[in-house]
Amino acid sequence: MDLLEKINFPADLRRLPVEQLQPVADEIRQYILETMSRVGGHTGASLGAIELAVALHYAFDTPRDRLVWDVGHQAYAHKILTGRRAELPTIKQYGGISGFLRRDESEYDTFGAGHASTSLSAALGMAIARDSKGEDYHVVALIGDASLAGGMAMEAINQAGHLKSRLIVVLNDNEMSIAPAVGALTGYLNRIRGAHQYHRFKEEVEEKLLAIPSVGERLHHAAKTVKDAIAAAVLPGALVNELGFKYIGYVDGHNTRALVAAFREAQQIKDGPVIVHALTTKGKGHPRAEKDYYRWHATGPFDLESGEAIKSKAAAPTYTTVFGNTLAELMGRDEKIVALTAAMPDGTGICTALEQFPDRSFDVGIAEQHCVTFAAGLSCEGLKPVCAIYSTFLQRGFDQLVHDVCIQNLNVKFCLDRGGLAGGDGPTHHGLLDIAYLRGVPNLVLMAPKDEGELRDMLFTMVEHVGPAAMRYPRGSGVGAPIDVEPKLLEIGKGEILRDGGEIAIVAYGSMVHPSLQAAENLAKEKIETTVVNARFVKPLDAPLLLALAQTKRLIVTVEEAYLAGGFGSAVLELLEENGLQDKVRVVRMGIPDRLVTHGDPKLLLAKYGLDADGIYMRVKESIDVLNDRRAKPQKISR
Repeated sequence: MDLLEKINFPADLRRLPVEQLQPVADEIRQYILETMSRVGGHTGASLGAIELAVALHYAFDTPRDRLVWDVGHQAYAHKILTGRRAELPTIKQYGGISGFLRRDESEYDTFGAGHASTSLSAALGMAIARDSKGEDYHVVALIGDASLAGGMAMEAINQAGHLKSRLIVVLNDNEMSIAPAVGALTGYLNRIRGAHQYHRFKEEVEEKLLAIPSVGERLHHAAKTVKDAIAAAVLPGALVNELGFKYIGYVDGHNTRALVAAFREAQQIKDGPVIVHALTTKGKGHPRAEKDYYRWHATGPFDLESGEAIKSKAAAPTYTTVFGNTLAELMGRDEKIVALTAAMPDGTGICTALEQFPDRSFDVGIAEQHCVTFAAGLSCEGLKPVCAIYSTFLQRGFDQLVHDVCIQNLNVKFCLDRGGLAGGDGPTHHGLLDIAYLRGVPNLVLMAPKDEGELRDMLFTMVEHVGPAAMRYPRGSGVGAPIDVEPKLLEIGKGEILRDGGEIAIVAYGSMVHPSLQAAENLAKEKIETTVVNARFVKPLDAPLLLALAQTKRLIVTVEEAYLAGGFGSAVLELLEENGLQDKVRVVRMGIPDRLVTHGDPKLLLAKYGLDADGIYMRVKESIDVLNDRRAKPQKISR
């Protein structure tokens, strides 16, 4: 790391001659591999964008020139070059640097990013703001080919071509998102990649013209004009002509010298937006990552030489795996069930269905809005679409869920992976809002399983239920519940009492049921008997059960792995108020307070917010003490 150790910020990089950029990129690649092998992270995603990061910071005067990254998981090299090299081993860990982009982490992170397809809109806004203030700096948006297919990105392209503001778009084209990119736009980009004859001809024309003695600036300009005319005539023209973009490319995305030359050419274009098309290889620099880029997108720790994952001790199957296998099992029994995902087949477990039922399984790409309404159309014709989408990603399709599914009462099922704390991926990926944003939507049934066994029951119940339904479940391993039994139908809106006794009731939702049971066991050791309820449903609530608890208990504690505002506990309070019982029983709500939750190990974060067994135990004891104090002290009557 002879060169890299001397680079603390991009200004240091820009002092180097251009021929030293590739060695810098090589050192960054080795440092990322060594670090990720110890701590894990978005390994493959970042390896493919190293030369892009080096060339961008070399060619542009960052942070004065604005560099806007899409998603952010490809920006590890960017972090290394912008003052965070020593902190890379802390990435995605509690107290460490973010795995994505954060404005409050560095002035070089011009726009926060964790979801895809945002960079073009943000960059266009910055470019227009620059123009309105009469300032002069470059705005560069870097976006992947799969993210480019997102509806938001296409909307930004449409407006950028209309406004004609100076904007440089760098297309990181590796034919991938996390899974292989899909869709007609991918075919369009393939046609550009395939235009080899044009590119060879273009290079030959340039070389021969520039080889003429005393070629002069005018002939060089003529050569470029001829080249651009050929591009307009030969290349597929959607982005080049019709939408008002100039085109530079394609460029070898792992050749720093070629990238710098392309970026400097783009800087000379003053009359509108330009696309620099760079071809890259996901996982570049590690043989295993290049061949198995799908699984190397993000990794845990691994052996640097062999590439084999360093596995932790055996654990129960993940909720994702149980969901995917159960869905495929149910699809084998019911030909009406259709599986959908939005560019996350492995992350949501849909990959099993894609392999076994390719004609009834669809990866729609980074297009959650389309996914939801596409599912609505499938339902209109009698099918049973199951949309597997991360909780935080379904936020992108909320209007479609309301307008196209629930208002029409269509038979679409939403399976929300990462419901709750998502660990190292942090605030952009924590699924803490889904209870609040879903439970107010008419016609929708909303549920959460207490463990992986009940997940099987709920998925079966969902596909048999007629009408919109959603289920949330957490990231990571289950609790070890049996999954080899036939899934059974659950009664919609009915919870279950798991432990009965005493004057205290803990009503837990989803992932909080088992910690609540452990807390009840700890309380019993101190002679405090507690009823524990698995709520199962937040919509509809089990009103008879909850109202009975309100009339027979002194204290009800609700527990949820979600934001308190508008959540499960709020729903319980609303039910009691509607039935005039709000003053009959003390209700304590446990969940996530109204603040952003950082990244870190989920167990640590749950403990921080008191949502583990110890935290629930302590909160119940404190609440009992408050009740006892109130009972002991005579109440003053105000006149």
